[in-house]
Amino acid sequence: MKVSNNVNPSLHKIDSGKVDSSKSQTAESKVGSASAKVSGALSGPAKLSVSQRAQQMAKAKEIASDQSIDEAKVARLQKMIDEGSYKTDAAAIADRMVDEHLLMND
Repeated sequence: MKVSNNVNPSLHKIDSGKVDSSKSQTAESKVGSASAKVSGALSGPAKLSVSQRAQQMAKAKEIASDQSIDEAKVARLQKMIDEGSYKTDAAAIADRMVDEHLLMND
């Protein structure tokens, strides 16, 4: 597939004789007054609304950053995994995952 870059050259040319400087100054003053209105509107008290999903994510991040790790339990589970004696119930894990997913969508 070939892509051509055929652009109308007249779109790139501006005739300086056709530019009305009074209109451009008026447009600049309108932009300046609009930005002043916006900055004035932002100087008042701000209101923030956080969605329930964002609150859940913040809580999960807080829990994940918690430094209370049971090192003894981690070592015991790691040893069981290394020895091959750690068994999981795939059906129970799948059921729990489905339950958690259904709870999240409510």
